[in-house]
Amino acid sequence: MTNVVVTNFTANGLLALGASPVMAYAEEEVADLASVAGALLLNIGTLSKAQIDQMIVAGQAANRAGVPVVLDPVGAGATVFRTESSKRILDEVHISVLRGNAGEIASLVGVEAKVKGVDGSMEGDKLELAKRAATQFQCVCVVTGEVDVVTDGVRAQAIRNGHPWMTKVVGTGCLLGGVIGAFIAANRENILEATTSAVTYYGIAGEQAYEKTNSLGIGAFQQAFINELHLLTGQQVDQLKRTETF
Repeated sequence: MTNVVVTNFTANGLLALGASPVMAYAEEEVADLASVAGALLLNIGTLSKAQIDQMIVAGQAANRAGVPVVLDPVGAGATVFRTESSKRILDEVHISVLRGNAGEIASLVGVEAKVKGVDGSMEGDKLELAKRAATQFQCVCVVTGEVDVVTDGVRAQAIRNGHPWMTKVVGTGCLLGGVIGAFIAANRENILEATTSAVTYYGIAGEQAYEKTNSLGIGAFQQAFINELHLLTGQQVDQLKRTETF
């Protein structure tokens, strides 16, 4: 359940990865679909009250079925409605993975931050912020940025893969939520490991896409990025990953 701006990009990215995305929003069917999914993504990028209600129905159905849920609180902190909607989902649905930028995550745990649109920033230690959110919400937390942090509140990884051009294409952050969902669907037994693998894979795909298109421009990069999600191998990931354990 993602936003209207990125639906096509998210679907194509997940298909390239080998996943089978289904986009559904009707309250009459979301519980049925969430119950049999490999994972459920809740992305509030173009939210409405009705959509939040539908997300909670789907999320609670996923919880009952043991299906992991990923929440992307897009723009939390930018408006009261976005912040309160994100908090409502966190209150009423057990989230397996919370993914956002530093500003979004900070707004959910009561840390001062500046958020404008989907961009957010904060002063302070991103690792401590991620651990605080993971502990407070009893989930794996991903705080994205120049360096991505993944933690369950105790164990943590810093991931230094990725490229600035990934911020120039609408939907790359939102697609990451779906990719995390695909990875944890394949490895429900170790959500921290699956999430770390997803974020690392995603960053390397961005680096590889840039190497092939830096003289062509952002449009070519977007297409190449989808290609890299399809073509990237485990051997390449092992060779190119830049991660640090805390």
